[in-house]
Order: sequence, then structure tokens, then C-alpha cells
Amino acid sequence: MYQKIIVVGNLGSDPEMRYMPDGTAVTSFSVATNRRWTDRSTGQPVDETTWFRVSVWGRQAETTNEYLSKGRKVLVEGQLTPDRNTGGPRLWSGQDGTVRASFEIRADTVRFLGGREDGGSYGGDDYDGGGAPAQEEDDIPF
Repeated sequence: MYQKIIVVGNLGSDPEMRYMPDGTAVTSFSVATNRRWTDRSTGQPVDETTWFRVSVWGRQAETTNEYLSKGRKVLVEGQLTPDRNTGGPRLWSGQDGTVRASFEIRADTVRFLGGREDGGSYGGDDYDGGGAPAQEEDDIPF
């Protein structure tokens, strides 16, 4: 069995690095992805933001912590880490008491995107997210 997730988005905050008792570095950060489509019933544009919590380990964790900062564009490849109790996203209660979900990724690869005008491009090629135009939700074949 195999699973892989690829996410392209912007950092929601500066990375936070810590060291495990054995000396292994681990860096955590959040990534926001955005999607826009037109609602067929109202004709209004709809914006949707999905947040992912990412952890990256080892030397790549140190590099990520050194070069990434809030707002930077990044591509993350890795595996979804399910909640041990539910098998799905991690559930938690917000300050207002509403239930929220967190999608968590253990990163295998983190690529820093954008040009030097965006604060550098260490660790990967530029990626503009181009390709096929966005589809409306009803046009997706599954």
C-alpha cells in the first residue's frame, strides 16, 4: 500500500523548529491552499482555503527553518498522518467551542517556490501552479 499527497500553498506562520531527545531536528509549519470556483446556483465566486499542518525531519527540517518564513510559497510532498483515534483528520475544539479539523502531513520533500523577489528560491524549481484551468466542482468527473 502507498499514499502520497502533494500540496502547493503559502506558509501561514514562520516555521517552528525543535530537537527530539536523540538530537533529530523537526520543524513544523502550516500551509494554506486556496481554491476558487463559481457557484452555479448563485453565480457568485466562492473562495475555499484548506489548512495543512506539516512536519519535516532531519537536515531538511533545519534548512526549512532557516529559509522559509510566513507568506512564502512552498510545495510539500509527503504522507497524510491520520489521528490515531479516528483514522481521519485530527479533531480539536476552537476557542469559540466549534469542532475543527487539522490535516497533518509528514513531509518527505519541501520545495521552496518563487523567485528571488519572493525571498529566494532555495531547494527547488519555480512552480506557478499552471496547467489546466480550474474546474467547477460539478465538472469534476468523480
